[in-house]
Amino acid sequence: MKIENTKAQMRKGVLEYCILSVLKDEDAYVAEILATLKDAKMLVVEGTIYPLLTRLKNAGLLDYRWEESTSGPPRKYYNLTEKGKLFLQELTTTWNELKNAVNLVTTKKQSRNE
Repeated sequence: MKIENTKAQMRKGVLEYCILSVLKDEDAYVAEILATLKDAKMLVVEGTIYPLLTRLKNAGLLDYRWEESTSGPPRKYYNLTEKGKLFLQELTTTWNELKNAVNLVTTKKQSRNE
């Protein structure tokens, strides 16, 4: 089993949550979303993010608007819908529960082995 495959699957599993979290405070276009994820060491490529953004939009969690840019073509700015905000709240609760559960399990395992 290759560790890189497992690590990629773990990142994929939380990517939707991370994207919604990036958009919770302000609208952003794809390059900004990717930069935020990259700064957090979540390596994501455009080919991964565009289908995910489309899926989130089709689910009614995101909306977008076009905005003119002084440095190139117009940019598509994504934002959370009301449904997206509620969905993010639920994901945050689930994430915190999962994070606590994983911490408990991994801490127990480590203390047993000591």
